[in-house]
Amino acid sequence: MNARLVVTFTTLIVFLIAALAIPLGLAYASHRTNRLLLDRRADATRFAELADQAARDGDRTGLIAEITRYSDLYGAAVRVRDRDGSLRLTAGRFEADDRDALRLALAGRTTEDLPTIGPFGPATVLLAEPAGRDAQLSGVVLLETPTDQARLDVSLVWGALALGALAALASSVLAARRLARWILRPVTELDQATRAIARGRLDARAHPGVGPSELRRLEERFNAMADAVSIAMERQRAFVADASHELRTPLTVLGLRLENLEPHLRAEGTAEYEEAMAELDRLALLVADLLTLARVEAGAESKETALGPRLATWREVYAAKDVHLITDISESVVVPEPAARIADIALDNAQKFVPPNGTVTVTLHDGVLRVTDDGPGLSEEERAEALGRFWRSGTHANVPGSGLGLAIAAELARACGATLHLLPAAPHGLVVELRLPQP
Repeated sequence: MNARLVVTFTTLIVFLIAALAIPLGLAYASHRTNRLLLDRRADATRFAELADQAARDGDRTGLIAEITRYSDLYGAAVRVRDRDGSLRLTAGRFEADDRDALRLALAGRTTEDLPTIGPFGPATVLLAEPAGRDAQLSGVVLLETPTDQARLDVSLVWGALALGALAALASSVLAARRLARWILRPVTELDQATRAIARGRLDARAHPGVGPSELRRLEERFNAMADAVSIAMERQRAFVADASHELRTPLTVLGLRLENLEPHLRAEGTAEYEEAMAELDRLALLVADLLTLARVEAGAESKETALGPRLATWREVYAAKDVHLITDISESVVVPEPAARIADIALDNAQKFVPPNGTVTVTLHDGVLRVTDDGPGLSEEERAEALGRFWRSGTHANVPGSGLGLAIAAELARACGATLHLLPAAPHGLVVELRLPQP
């Protein structure tokens, strides 16, 4: 957008400068041509008077001396012809075709205009002046004069105009860039604010104060909208956290009371009792996951933790299920706390689905943490939906869980600036890949 505005402004400025510089250059060229015409026509008129006087007196000595001296001094060529067109006198090298000018002068008319002189030509111009008066023409004076000085003057003026135009264009481009930046400053602020909010920085705001008033008002309204959305989301998170926290106590009390009722149950009620306890455990797990998700979304401060000892605690769990856990991570390696919690979630999910004698591998190389299992895995459509909240595969209906584990992992990844992907493992299984931000 900034480049487009600069190009648009620059194009308009180029047209404006051209509209001023080109007419000025052409006007000066015309002025310099007219000045040359007036100067040389005065000389041609003087020669015509001398030629008429020489024709009446029959003495051409003075005329010859005058045109010879003039030709040597100005590098011009002079011809004097009789009224019948025959050549009477000449001085200098005459190169132009003088038939049209001769016909004009014999008709009693003098040269009124010349071709406009520019830096590249014409090299010479031809003037014709009748000698004598009215019907008593005694001849014609033809003057071919070089235009070197006139072309030099035009070149200097045109060069000065070109330099001035370039200087004006450069200044205008700088002004156009400043103007474009000033106009688009609010748009840039809004772009940066929206990008930051999309990355999870809900406190990011635009900074109005520079730019057109309409865009400044847009920034202010955007900030007001972002504040309202942030407050609404915060209230929603607070409600989920408070509700989850408040539900934990009655659920715990309910569980204790049900356990106290177990000795008083009849045999035929045992199955229903166990189902009730299982549902209670599932509800308690759901409440705990909701509370965890609310805390993650609230943006708890991230700290570093050692990953090796964290993984060691899972070895007993995997050994009890006869699943092999392979880790290639040093004890001294530290990662952000959210990354370690994501590893816990991935390992917890893997131990639920990997069959006995299966293998789960944890690696960390170049800032990429991978948890790979050889379980049944997920289809492409399932991997695309698995990071959503309360998502559970149809084949996992009997597996304990709340459907929030991977959603919590996705929020944890966002909180530490990492990216989380679910990939297929070869020949089967699932890869949970976390790409940590580079320092």
